[in-house]
Amino acid sequence: MTAWAQLLHFYQPPTQAHEIVQRIANESYRPLVKVLLAHPKARVAINMNAVLTEMLVDHGLGDVVDGLRQLGDRGQVEFVGSGQYHPILPLIPEAERERSITGNARVNRRLLGESYSPRGFFPPEMCYSAEILPEVAASRHEWLVLSGVACPSDWPIDHVYRVPVNGHFLHVLFRDDVRSNRISFRETDPGRFVEDLSRVGGGKDAYVLTAMDAETYGHHIKGWEQEFLAGTYQLIESPHRPRHVERHTSVVEMCLPSELIGRFPDGPVVEPFPSSWSTTRDDIAAMNPYPLWHAPGNQVHDTQWEYVQHCIDVLAVAQRYAGGGDAAKFAGWAAEKLEPALHSCQFWWASKRPMWDVPMVYKGFVLLEEVLMYSAHAVAVGEASERVKREVRWRVAAAGAARDRLERYLFLEQ
Repeated sequence: MTAWAQLLHFYQPPTQAHEIVQRIANESYRPLVKVLLAHPKARVAINMNAVLTEMLVDHGLGDVVDGLRQLGDRGQVEFVGSGQYHPILPLIPEAERERSITGNARVNRRLLGESYSPRGFFPPEMCYSAEILPEVAASRHEWLVLSGVACPSDWPIDHVYRVPVNGHFLHVLFRDDVRSNRISFRETDPGRFVEDLSRVGGGKDAYVLTAMDAETYGHHIKGWEQEFLAGTYQLIESPHRPRHVERHTSVVEMCLPSELIGRFPDGPVVEPFPSSWSTTRDDIAAMNPYPLWHAPGNQVHDTQWEYVQHCIDVLAVAQRYAGGGDAAKFAGWAAEKLEPALHSCQFWWASKRPMWDVPMVYKGFVLLEEVLMYSAHAVAVGEASERVKREVRWRVAAAGAARDRLERYLFLEQ
């Protein structure tokens, strides 16, 4: 038997336009829910960042959320935890990681109901470093999914590796990057895919986990939810499907990722490579684990993250000396703005690999500017000493210089 576990990742940035959210819901999210409801034996893990869950409800697209809740209630779907606004977790402070993970759980539990009780965790963009493990474990997740490129040892098909954290272990499931990309880039079909799965393990029990953006189906590839996904489900479910008689083939069965834990024995403890699902082996060798979000030599990335650090530092001062009244109000607004301001897309669109979109980069930067503005004002009207206020003014001036460089990169030197 070959156990096939699949994960679909649903996400749109907080800066996304209404018409784009609506179009993607019509092209992808609604058809996906329809396919899953039509195939009650299908098993899928779903990660939907809470920013999108809330956005769908706010934009009059709550039927997508209702459909996912129904699938969760009937056991077809297991929901997977993540960060609320899709930040790159290894690149943000520990406190922001914790706030993002807990906020994601709180909002999704409210909107998706009791079936939202995730055992697994999806780091946004599968961006991983060991530094994120304490927050993942503290939020009571039992496993996390990482890109196959992060696997530091023999490829697991009949055991589940573990990673150490605070004297305990989390299970780690590695995405089969090759098979996932064949689906994402339309390089396979239901027949070839199921036949390929049936050969994993050479007739012995084995597993494969695929993961990709949900928008692959219907939005990036028109009709792919029917052509591939529904077709694959039908092939696996059909009692009359051709049975392989060769010695090295197996029956394919759909399962949830959490079901792999326990069905397959624990493997050794490993230290996965810092990486993402867009990282190559060459990137890892070049010590460039997050090439689309903070690449060495990318001046736009460097300037974006410099500005982020200014925002975080000034906010910390604002919160320390807020006291009450207007200072506390503005510090609170700044903290509220920081979470969406750390979303990943502004960095992705600045990667030039080959993504480059000035409006999307600038939309993210505008959110960061609000953080800095509210934080600086909170300090100015708060209880800090004149020396502290002067140091914050210097920091704001340095942030202004970074803003000027970023705008030059975006508008004059692109």
